[in-house]
Amino acid sequence: MSITLALGGCATAPLERAGSLRSYDRMSDANGLVTRSQIRVNKKDLLAAKTIRIATTVFPARSDVALTEKERRLVANAVSRELCLRLSERFRIVAADDDADLTVQATVTHAVPTSPTASGASKALSIAKTVALPAVPVPVPRLPVGLGSLSVEAEARDFAGFQKAAMVWGRSANSITNSPRVANEGDAYDLAADFGADFAKLVATGESPFGGIPALPPMDSIPVRFGGAPKYVACEAFGRFPGITGFAGQGLGLPPAWTDSGAKESPAGNPAPATQVNSEQTLTQ
Repeated sequence: MSITLALGGCATAPLERAGSLRSYDRMSDANGLVTRSQIRVNKKDLLAAKTIRIATTVFPARSDVALTEKERRLVANAVSRELCLRLSERFRIVAADDDADLTVQATVTHAVPTSPTASGASKALSIAKTVALPAVPVPVPRLPVGLGSLSVEAEARDFAGFQKAAMVWGRSANSITNSPRVANEGDAYDLAADFGADFAKLVATGESPFGGIPALPPMDSIPVRFGGAPKYVACEAFGRFPGITGFAGQGLGLPPAWTDSGAKESPAGNPAPATQVNSEQTLTQ
């Protein structure tokens, strides 16, 4: 019971509708243990699709979200990058100027900043326990204060613009599964990957991403998470994962911006031509 309460967190991320979806009709509740969501899906049409285009995630400024433009851009890109990796397992990812069976667009609708002070205190307690009791393999839960949250909505549309999948999603950080980062965008950045995983599963399978036995990540995705080249060149537009440096920074509670370079700069702002990266290309990069 205590673990369930800790996972629930102190606040609930709102399921906000920003108006970016073509339709909100016939959306139904689909909640996980720590996630609230509403979904709509056309499974038959999704399973028939072979190619997909990923639009840049939007995170507009708003007066009640105290994140800077740089912080919002980093969080939005984390959504796009996770979507590109996850959807690569099922679809061929194409560039922005190529035809595709589906186009995915995500919009961050709300975020509660992380308290750097509370995160720093949590990390200090964890370090103190490691020094004082190094032989006791019991993690120190994060302080249940100053936790951040993220709310996102997204849809997948076919080539004619008809909605084939939609999700309104919200999740708050908790004391058990979210490591503290000393940064305003710390929790939102980590939760961005959670959203990307959930929406990608909805689009890839045509079913709710919640419930059931979690699947192990495919072997070819592991090098990508460690900073390697993605399966499709189009994903390079969102930059590469921070790799070992990123994992170390997360463990130390460092701000995401210290280890994540963000999206790849492009004069046109579009992904590179979408061709699969072969083994020779990977070895030379």
